Amino acid sequence: MPTPGALESSPRESADATLTHGSARSLLITMLGELVWRTGEPVWTSTLVHIFAGLGIEEQTARQAIARASASGWITPERHGREVRWSLTDKLTHIFETGSRRVYSLSDPYTSWDGTWLALWVIIPQTLRRARRPLYAGLTWAGFGNPAPGLWLTPHVERSGEVGSLLEQLELKEHTFAFTGALDAVGLPRDQIVERGWDLAALRARYEEVWQAMDALHPKTEDETLFTHIRLISEWQEFPRVDPQLPEAILPDWVGRRVARRIEALRAEWTPIVRRRFAELNTA
Repeated sequence: MPTPGALESSPRESADATLTHGSARSLLITMLGELVWRTGEPVWTSTLVHIFAGLGIEEQTARQAIARASASGWITPERHGREVRWSLTDKLTHIFETGSRRVYSLSDPYTSWDGTWLALWVIIPQTLRRARRPLYAGLTWAGFGNPAPGLWLTPHVERSGEVGSLLEQLELKEHTFAFTGALDAVGLPRDQIVERGWDLAALRARYEEVWQAMDALHPKTEDETLFTHIRLISEWQEFPRVDPQLPEAILPDWVGRRVARRIEALRAEWTPIVRRRFAELNTA
């Protein structure tokens, strides 16, 4: 499962009530996470190309994605004659370990939230303007909203350490003011702050599309199950980039949590079939 900055996905290819096709890069990351990281088994190039084909990705594009993943330091090759098999690097393993926790938390209602917010006011100097994009990506991944210029807010105060590391990495710590506390009646009410901080209407619409798309998922063969599994998990792992995971107290019965629980159930149902088919395809 990816994290921001480290694995930045390509634009979506469709916007109807179906699962998005995803880029070859994002689908490869899903394959590596679900099939290689989970099983601990290296994967042959031919196995990846076969799965790519089932996902509608041409062989040349698939091989380019694999080569770029290697150049990025995510996978390392082991040649056997004319064949190559790939293992995960420590770099990608760490990305999966940290990113997967965020993905699996999408179904968490955070009922223990006590009303405390973490607020950041970040002033980016001209000399560090290149830090703007990774800062925004990192803060969005951590669940922060941006209700006013320079102001970032999240109910996930437990992520302050993660954010502190990001600010240090980008050399922005000395340009940041950080506070924790409850909202006060002297200012905007919570509902207006949430409305300004996050585009929940668009997010809700996308979740509803995915819910409808899952109604049509009825894979019959093992290959169909494998391909459907990869596409669904690839969709799922993109949501932490846009879903702030606001607590139940702010968003009761949030559709995102229902979608996440449904994906978790399908994943549990399909995983034995997927791993069995992967083992068959990946036999030397």
